[in-house]
Amino acid sequence: MSCSPFDLKDYFFGELGEAECARVRTHVESCPTCAEELDRLRLTEGALHSLRQEDPPRRIAFVSDRVFEPRWWQVWWNSAPRLGFASATLLAIAILVHAFARPVVVVNRPQVQAAAVQAPAPAVVASRVDEAVRAAVSESEARQARKTAEMVEAARRDIEFQRRADRVQFEETLMLLQKRYNGLLVASADYGGRP
Repeated sequence: MSCSPFDLKDYFFGELGEAECARVRTHVESCPTCAEELDRLRLTEGALHSLRQEDPPRRIAFVSDRVFEPRWWQVWWNSAPRLGFASATLLAIAILVHAFARPVVVVNRPQVQAAAVQAPAPAVVASRVDEAVRAAVSESEARQARKTAEMVEAARRDIEFQRRADRVQFEETLMLLQKRYNGLLVASADYGGRP
């Protein structure tokens, strides 16, 4: 939308004569609306020049073309029953190959003597139980000592934090009272009181 007597697009593309171009130039210098439209035309041209050139497609494919027919492997891949049958067949072949190809391992087990199977003496069992109980008790005491130390440290940190918070609150309250007292002193000095 331009108020120029000539179309600004004709001026921009250089399709006007010399006299008409001079008239449009003087009009654009005095009219902000036309100057803005001319700037928009320049920006559009710059944006179009920044795009890369692309060739149009040489051939348009239609749905009936062979390009859209699936390949043999796509037919197999998209068919769930065929894919399941193929994977089951491969699994069966892998099991059969493994069954026939694995080496046979012969384990020679030594003969166990009856004397070795006899139960250990009660004294040995009692000493092992006592040892296990002592180890469990010492481990439990060490664990309890660690927990106690952690709880003491946590309580110390909480107390220190609370002490600092109380100190800050006390200082703020003291400063507030000091400001009120100073205000009262200034007010009493203004009304003839003693400084």
